[in-house]
Amino acid sequence: MAEEEPTPKADHEAQTKLIEEKELSAKKSGSESAMTSDSKSDGSRRLICSIILIILLLAGVTTLIVWLVYRPHKPRFTVVGAAIYELNTTAQSVMTTTMQFTIVTRNSNKRLSIFYDHLSAYASYRNQAITPAVMLPDLFHDKKSTVALSPILGGGVAVPVSLEVVNGLVMDEAYGVVGLRLVLMGRLRWKAGAIKSGKYGVIVKCDMLVGFKKGLLGQVPLLGSPGCDVDI
Repeated sequence: MAEEEPTPKADHEAQTKLIEEKELSAKKSGSESAMTSDSKSDGSRRLICSIILIILLLAGVTTLIVWLVYRPHKPRFTVVGAAIYELNTTAQSVMTTTMQFTIVTRNSNKRLSIFYDHLSAYASYRNQAITPAVMLPDLFHDKKSTVALSPILGGGVAVPVSLEVVNGLVMDEAYGVVGLRLVLMGRLRWKAGAIKSGKYGVIVKCDMLVGFKKGLLGQVPLLGSPGCDVDI
């Protein structure tokens, strides 16, 4: 009995089926490859995130340990001397003055030095500046040390002031006691060995009462021992 020869229709169907099987196999292989690639990418991202988290934790622990070991204390400032060489007011609410203050600052830290920069100073009366701000030189404050500053303020430069300042000064001079404030501003850094901190703003406010009457110029007595508020 003779075998039946495949018809053209049967050949076409067989070829079509073979092509579909190859395409399905290729899609399956591509899908598995993409899943493998995605899995590797996710693993890499997780590894990077873990490394960053560990670094941040170590940095935080190190910072905490350094802070607990060194724990910086604020420097202390005290006014120990004052001189008034000029103090004039006019009816036009303008005043000129020349003053000098001696300030002693103490760094009580055993392991930390202090660097000051961008320092400036001015004097005020009743919360109003009566001298222009004067720039001071940079200052290095070694650990467990004391440093003295003696800035001269005003220099006879005219400064506009309110009537409250003019009238208040007239009354205080007549009474013989004038309340002044010395303000220091700048930035500081802590230093421990080779480690330096970032820069912090510092404001020092020293309130004092001085014995002063009109016409008596030069060194003036400090009434009490004026301490200073230090804000960092």
